[in-house]
Amino acid sequence: METRSNHVLVGAVVLAMLAGLLLFAVWLAGLSNNKTRCFDIYFAQAVSGLNKGSAVTFSGVPVGQIEKISLLPDRPEFVWVRINVDDETPVLQGTTAEIKGVGFTGVSEIQLTGAVKGGRPINTPGPQGCPVVPSSSGGLGALLNSAPELIDRIQRLTERLTEMLSDKNQNSIADILENIDKTTKVLAERAPDLADAMKDARTAAREAGIAAHNVGLLADSTNRLVNEQGKPAAEDMRKAIAAVQHAAENLDAMVTDARPGVQNLTKSTLPEANRMVRDLRELTTSLRGFTERLEQSGIGGSLGPQKLPDYKPRKR
Repeated sequence: METRSNHVLVGAVVLAMLAGLLLFAVWLAGLSNNKTRCFDIYFAQAVSGLNKGSAVTFSGVPVGQIEKISLLPDRPEFVWVRINVDDETPVLQGTTAEIKGVGFTGVSEIQLTGAVKGGRPINTPGPQGCPVVPSSSGGLGALLNSAPELIDRIQRLTERLTEMLSDKNQNSIADILENIDKTTKVLAERAPDLADAMKDARTAAREAGIAAHNVGLLADSTNRLVNEQGKPAAEDMRKAIAAVQHAAENLDAMVTDARPGVQNLTKSTLPEANRMVRDLRELTTSLRGFTERLEQSGIGGSLGPQKLPDYKPRKR
């Protein structure tokens, strides 16, 4: 009975192992059916902590692993990393890759970030045959890459601090502190005078405020005076201007009405008056001549022409 029990137990264990192997094979077959895509990343920095098989995440979600890591042929300043990610991973235009440390273990992984809705997928093959995802400096790698520059800046800052704290500058700083101490003492001694000056300043400011208030009142009074007395004067001025304008319009109408008579006087009356004056002058001349003849020859001589003197021959 014991022999038969052992055989049954061994057979059951063997059957369980075979079933486990079958399930493992099915699981591997299921994994092999997952579609993946390859991408190439070129890093111009150290990739410490990355190894073949290291994880690849997208915003912290595992999406694949590193397939290959080596120096780029003919460009050893770049590290070539090829990754395989799930086909459904949204590697789009704007997606970048960076090295991110995992805790304090020294192990790193590649993290993809920057998917934008509506972006076009990265499908164009690169120099090594797979599409290229741009790399970005970040995390521990960026800090290590910037460490030399940071150390250089710290060294320059230390040198400047050393120069500033030289013996000569220390003496100057001591003199400055001494002058500040003297100034503080002088201010402490002059504190009562400063208090009086501040009091006078407050008084002057208060008086200036009162003066400004009075000026405001004066401005209000002037404005009220102008509004109360200036408006009637302005109204009278407007009435006078309106009267002058009305008189000018009447005068213009009178000139317009008298213009035909003036034109008639100029064209007909004045020439006739000139002729009448000329006739009067001729009449005056004739009367003057008649009067002279009347005085010299009497009425007879004046009525007829003047007689010629008689000629008497001389006797010899």
